[in-house]
Amino acid sequence: MTNTHFFLFITILLHSFHTLTGANDFVRPIDRSLLGLHKEEKVSHFRVYWHGIVGGNHLSSVQVIPPTNKVNTTTLFGAIRILDNPLTLRPSLRSKLVGRAQGFYASTGQTELDLLMAMNFAFVEGKYNGSSITVMGRNPIFNKRRELAVIGGSGLFRFARGYAELKTYSKDLNATDAIVEYNVYVIHY
Repeated sequence: MTNTHFFLFITILLHSFHTLTGANDFVRPIDRSLLGLHKEEKVSHFRVYWHGIVGGNHLSSVQVIPPTNKVNTTTLFGAIRILDNPLTLRPSLRSKLVGRAQGFYASTGQTELDLLMAMNFAFVEGKYNGSSITVMGRNPIFNKRRELAVIGGSGLFRFARGYAELKTYSKDLNATDAIVEYNVYVIHY
């Protein structure tokens, strides 16, 4: 065997070893059961009340980017707010706190008040303490009913999917505070 043949043989052998062991790959298939995906899926329904407080001394939402002045609009187009809103069992802010809605929303409509919302519902109560559901989507806030997609979760909600149906319970247009009923339907393991 010549040196050239020996070098070629070693190169092919090393390449085969790297290919078989996945040394060059960053993605590989795994057994679903290692992630708990062998369990039966469940469907859960959560009803919580989202409290958006933008006025007064106990704000739960703050504007981080003001609306643009380049477009003549009454929809606050371009404004972005960061939120850490209480989620309660009942419409009263004094009712039991079950979690917090943490994320942001942006005013994305130029002709009507539409929001792009992205939030984690971080639960702090009972069996779901420490778990979260992530919701995202378009929220045309003056529509009677709206929907956001459940796009994932953590803890007991890994691999979650579903939707949230929103209905405004009450709003104070002067202070722009709002209480929104969220009915969240989640498929999870």
